[in-house]
Amino acid sequence: MIGYYKKLLAILAGSSLFTLFAVMLATTFSRYFFNISILWGEEVSKYAMIYGVMFAMPLCYLEGLHIKFSVLDSVRSRAFQKALEVIVDLSVLASSIILTWSGYQFVLRRGGIESPGIGLSMSYFQSALVIGGACLFIAAIMRLGLHLKQLRFSSAPSLTQNDI
Repeated sequence: MIGYYKKLLAILAGSSLFTLFAVMLATTFSRYFFNISILWGEEVSKYAMIYGVMFAMPLCYLEGLHIKFSVLDSVRSRAFQKALEVIVDLSVLASSIILTWSGYQFVLRRGGIESPGIGLSMSYFQSALVIGGACLFIAAIMRLGLHLKQLRFSSAPSLTQNDI
């Protein structure tokens, strides 16, 4: 299940990156070769980058590529490492709830504004916070589910990068 979710996040993050690349390439070519400026190019690029970050954030978390204090990883106690993993996952779960809720409140208050370059409601682009928080929430629930599964089978080793 986690493998499929990671593939979905990778496809979505890659699609956002490709959109960013394609729009910037088209904007650059039109500006320098045809002397025409694409007005919506910069805005679409910014929003594609934001969505890309919101999809890559839970992917990096699931892959273990997130920012962490490596000094705590040097403690060799299995119980300490397991407790540290659970604390990190609970912290990520709480952060994802805060991100989702604050993004939702932001969209409610400021979503009616129209984008100047594209002409669409800004709520489409501001919803990236809500979507990113929800994706991170799902990732944290999946990791906590793995911890619970391992707790039931207490002879299993702690999570490694290959498990996720």
